[in-house]
Amino acid sequence: MTSYTFLEPFTFQNGLQLKNKVIMAPMTTMSSFYNGMITQDELNYYSARSGGPGMIITAVANVTNNGKGFEGELSVSSDDMIPGLRQLANTLKKNGGKAVLQIFHAGRKSTSNILRGETPVSASAIAASYPKNSEIPRALTHEEIEGIISAFGKATKRAIEAGFDGIELHGANTYLLQQFFSENSNQRTDKWGGNRDKRMTFALRVIDEVSRTIEQYATQPFLLGYRISPEEIETPGIRLEDTLYFVNAIKHQISYLHLSMGSYLRTSLNDSSDTTPILKQISTVIDGAIPLIGIGSVETPREAENVLNSGADLVAIGREFIREPQWVQKVITGDEKSIRTTISPNDLDELVIPSVMQTYLKESFNSVMHFTTDTNKIDTYQNQLAPMEGFEKKL
Repeated sequence: MTSYTFLEPFTFQNGLQLKNKVIMAPMTTMSSFYNGMITQDELNYYSARSGGPGMIITAVANVTNNGKGFEGELSVSSDDMIPGLRQLANTLKKNGGKAVLQIFHAGRKSTSNILRGETPVSASAIAASYPKNSEIPRALTHEEIEGIISAFGKATKRAIEAGFDGIELHGANTYLLQQFFSENSNQRTDKWGGNRDKRMTFALRVIDEVSRTIEQYATQPFLLGYRISPEEIETPGIRLEDTLYFVNAIKHQISYLHLSMGSYLRTSLNDSSDTTPILKQISTVIDGAIPLIGIGSVETPREAENVLNSGADLVAIGREFIREPQWVQKVITGDEKSIRTTISPNDLDELVIPSVMQTYLKESFNSVMHFTTDTNKIDTYQNQLAPMEGFEKKL
């Protein structure tokens, strides 16, 4: 068996230890109940994939009812969710794995249909460029912003009570945390908007609220992760320089930083003269202050090792865990030749993929799943945004 660095244990600064450096990335299942409660289909899906990765990050859970972004979305918006979330945490933690609940508010990346007639909200009343038919959101009031910040704290307390090992703030893929930082979606003139520093205010306040909640209620090591999208392609919008500035500002306030990119080899999408991989640039800014999770079309052990050699401390694997639930176990036992990097539409039930998620993968992610029936050329997404970076069509 080949000796891989990603199979070695890893310890966070707060003492939480992972049995290996492989993370199962958060992926939408669209399979929760209408009110955000966990379903048995989801538990079965996660059970089939737990036990291998050192840590699993869940599909995103909304922190308020009007923060829901799509149907079948998990929720952590009320205490009613705790029993189901406890089941989820226990499922993820079997065989020594760690469990992190990803939490968010979708902001303008929702619709009045999903919100049952309520208008989506955001930093400003500006519709998203993608998808083309995006609704114009209502600008949040100061009081509502404060309420959402508080909701992130309450969601974190519920995650602690449910037995998770941490939460991850979903500040990527153009959801509300990113919307406040982006000049494209935040054109406010009060304390929540304006120059770059003011546009960071919301994220910094959320981080502070979550951090205080952890300090008050966690009785064992509990992680505060943050996920980011390094760039936007809209003008105006977030550029890599902005992200590097933001990372430098938050790196001492969080447990880890998690990138959201379609390729770990990606260079700047906006500046073709910048040929240094984004992963390397962000790693340089972090400078060892916190662990960095690299990600992006990682399918083989060699690619996982390359991510760590490129500046990341941990490697996240997403779609490949859909195709191959036993990825880690097969690497450990030297059975790499049997690892599936393609997926047959006929094997989806065998892979314990919920029925609704099967439809979602076929309709929204057909181009990136490597279906054996797909004859199109595979794109690495090294030079363009991938559907899973906020451009996929939700059902």
